[in-house]
Amino acid sequence: MSAVLIGKICWVLMVVGWYVIRYPFERRAKRRRVETTARGRAETIRMLISLSGLGILPGVFVATGFPRFASYAPSPLQTALGVAAMVAALVLFRLTHKALGRMWSVSLDIREKHELVTSGIYRHVRHPMYTAFWTMALAQALLLPNLVAGLAGLVGFGTLYFLRVGPEEAMMEATFGEAWRDYRARTARLIPGIY
Repeated sequence: MSAVLIGKICWVLMVVGWYVIRYPFERRAKRRRVETTARGRAETIRMLISLSGLGILPGVFVATGFPRFASYAPSPLQTALGVAAMVAALVLFRLTHKALGRMWSVSLDIREKHELVTSGIYRHVRHPMYTAFWTMALAQALLLPNLVAGLAGLVGFGTLYFLRVGPEEAMMEATFGEAWRDYRARTARLIPGIY
């Protein structure tokens, strides 16, 4: 089996794993009333850009090989690093969902009786879900040996992240006030001790 095929299979497994982890939380979230939301046209555009980079463009490449001009032969080390990043991303993704529980939301929502989650993986990082998505985008870049499809996740998710994290933190501060400010002061945004 070639490294290209292994990479494509692993990317598909990563997407399936993402869905399996997220689905039960998405179902439960629909049952809880949203009190405050920052959804709107800008959020929809950010989500579509991220979906294009982490889903649509790599999905087209996996299914068809398009765009062929941007493909290259990956090294076995690159594929192995991609598999390691994929596993790390899915573990992080699961830990964030487990810690959030009823507070989980796909978008910028404050739900009825919302609580500030500072336990589990959130004890060390304010946005471990974003860390998980950055790691998924890195895994995609390593698993899919195509300069367009592979790097599309970093560009697509990066756009969402940089346009969303500021408004999200402002919403959390407006909702939780001093508790959020104390939490922000003692945690990193994405990587403990670094950023």
